[in-house]
Amino acid sequence: MHVFVTGATGWVGAAVVDELLAHGHEVTGLARSAAKASVLAAKGVRPVIGSLEDPALLAEAAREADAVAHLAFNHDFSRFAESAQEDRAAIEALGAALAGTRKPLLITAGLARLAPGRVAVEADRPIADPSYPRRSEQAAQALLDAGVRVATVRLSPSVHGVGERHGFVPILIDIARQTGVSAYIGDGENRWPAVHVSDAGRLYRLALESDLHEPAYHAADEEGVRFRDIAQAIGDKLGLPVEARGPEHFGWFAGFAGGDMPASSAVTRDRLGWTPTGPSLLSDIRHPDYYAG
Repeated sequence: MHVFVTGATGWVGAAVVDELLAHGHEVTGLARSAAKASVLAAKGVRPVIGSLEDPALLAEAAREADAVAHLAFNHDFSRFAESAQEDRAAIEALGAALAGTRKPLLITAGLARLAPGRVAVEADRPIADPSYPRRSEQAAQALLDAGVRVATVRLSPSVHGVGERHGFVPILIDIARQTGVSAYIGDGENRWPAVHVSDAGRLYRLALESDLHEPAYHAADEEGVRFRDIAQAIGDKLGLPVEARGPEHFGWFAGFAGGDMPASSAVTRDRLGWTPTGPSLLSDIRHPDYYAG
């Protein structure tokens, strides 16, 4: 199978590319620069230099492939609304290119705001929260209604692994270093689902090979890790006190730091035969290399 992957040099995208290549698939990857294109070429990936801002380029690459995995997203939170709109336009362009072909399109969303306060399941539909402008799943649903073979991988708030530099855990590490305390909100009993990056990469590959018989898959190895335990692991490694703080301690990140968002992946495991094997979130956080750089 020839798969076009957007976000092919990103944290999760690179794991997806490696997983596809390891199982004999051909990969074309979107790269924003010549330097990133060289990284892909060294792996045996055919690079396409461009960005989500070029829908014609995305459509052309999608038409040439047998399947598409869309993982690219600009996580600059200072322009999150604009990034969300770019993402939606990219999904629409990819879907339009695949319309009538039955080629699978796998898009990416998150579990963080799916079902706050209870265990989210694959059958849950996304909530249109006005304060959170990302509409990846809504765009995918519109394509599904139009006959495109499309599904969503919902990533855990923490897709972890040694080498992670820009995810939620590195954000918490930075806040702890800057403030001198590894904090949690309230009693810290709120839960985060988590998945190792290698397990997430394998899930994308299995989903594409399955022809997307489910509308959504959950990349969640651990249903919910207590936030206080996450803070404790970070505090232990940095030698900092672990204490409760108000939401203002976390700034713009408070909604995620205080969110209770456990998630089940029972349907995903059953339908895809997906069995996570990577290290747990807490064991990764306790690894000294997580704090390098």
